[in-house]
Amino acid sequence: MKNLLTVILLAVTFTFHAQIDEKRDKIKALKTAFITTELSLNSEESAKFWPIYNAFDDKQFELRHNKMKSLANKLKNSIDTMSDKEALAVLNQMEDYDEELLENRKKLVSNLKSIISPVKILKLKKAEDDFNRTLLKQYKGKGPKG
Repeated sequence: MKNLLTVILLAVTFTFHAQIDEKRDKIKALKTAFITTELSLNSEESAKFWPIYNAFDDKQFELRHNKMKSLANKLKNSIDTMSDKEALAVLNQMEDYDEELLENRKKLVSNLKSIISPVKILKLKKAEDDFNRTLLKQYKGKGPKG
């Protein structure tokens, strides 16, 4: 009976993660198409741009969803019982993650300068912001009404 319960739990967990990965892949494909259109990338630019951008985007995802998520869980579960010393340690970790996000962005810009124009780099930031805003509006539209 325990083995059956374990197998069912693993199957549900696997299915849940597969659905999350499927949604992330769909969003990534939409974002790729959106950015390509907004930047008017030609085939040569696109071939050089996407490996660099995808490495940047994967790192940003890792920082935001893995590292920051663990901090958010710490805050959610124990913020009221934290000592000042523990809280200071969490604040320092948050600052470190923010710095990593900034350094990753700086690295992206530096790497792109030899591939696309500064105007297209600015358009990239605008395209990312526009895409995220659109995604958020769609997400809010699907939420509970009230």
